[in-house]
Amino acid sequence: MKQGARGYPGSVGAAAPGDVWGAEGAARVPAQGQGRGVPVARSGAHDDAGAGARGEHTHAELPLPRPRVAVRRSSVRGQILDALRTALVTGELTPGEVYSAPALGERFGVSATPVREAMQQLALDGAVEVVPNRGFRVLQRGERELAELAEVRSLIEVPVMLRLARTVPVERWVELRPLAEETLRAASSGCPATYAESDRAFHRAVLGLSGNRQLVGIAEDLLRRAQLPLTGGASRMCRAELVADAGEHLALLDALIDRDADAVASLVAEHFAGG
Repeated sequence: MKQGARGYPGSVGAAAPGDVWGAEGAARVPAQGQGRGVPVARSGAHDDAGAGARGEHTHAELPLPRPRVAVRRSSVRGQILDALRTALVTGELTPGEVYSAPALGERFGVSATPVREAMQQLALDGAVEVVPNRGFRVLQRGERELAELAEVRSLIEVPVMLRLARTVPVERWVELRPLAEETLRAASSGCPATYAESDRAFHRAVLGLSGNRQLVGIAEDLLRRAQLPLTGGASRMCRAELVADAGEHLALLDALIDRDADAVASLVAEHFAGG
């Protein structure tokens, strides 16, 4: 895994305040008739005032300066979110432990705000919970939760897979083979975070053939939760298990190309049970 600034995986490095927060404030326009404000013409002043009240431009007004483009901090937040998700998958953020936004910000070399925003998203994802006045606790997960996630994924995706097996042209499935092969290479690296990313990409591409973006989003959220490690271990699957899991992608593609509905149903259910 690539080490970032301050030795923390996924670190985005230090960012100057201006790089994160952007331009300061909006331009102030002096009040009409005060100081160096816009002069009021004697003739037609009443009409101009009425137009201004309606939000219309009047001839007595000076054009406002073009606002400076503020630097968005969403990119910093996104990088922090990705780094935190990686730390969760690899077990570097320990289940049951509480982490504060300022302390994590120190590790990443950024302020606490983007870390806090990223952690709030992880709370919505079900990966952490808010601990008032302390920070965020990484949720502890057991076998029962994993089984429940597998059941929900199966209920949602198996019918979709069977429909796609009947309706999607064979050449479309063949196009997905490089993604399946990429999951095998990622699994061979032994890095759970690398495999998790490629695993999501493959499932996203398969379900994307349904044309249902809501389905794709819900399924990816469930898969992301299933990829989090169980309590008591840095990773739920070892390298050999990751490779076996990735191999199921290729077997699933073969079944879809053959339009073998029974094999598709069996492989998808087994794949979900395994991770």
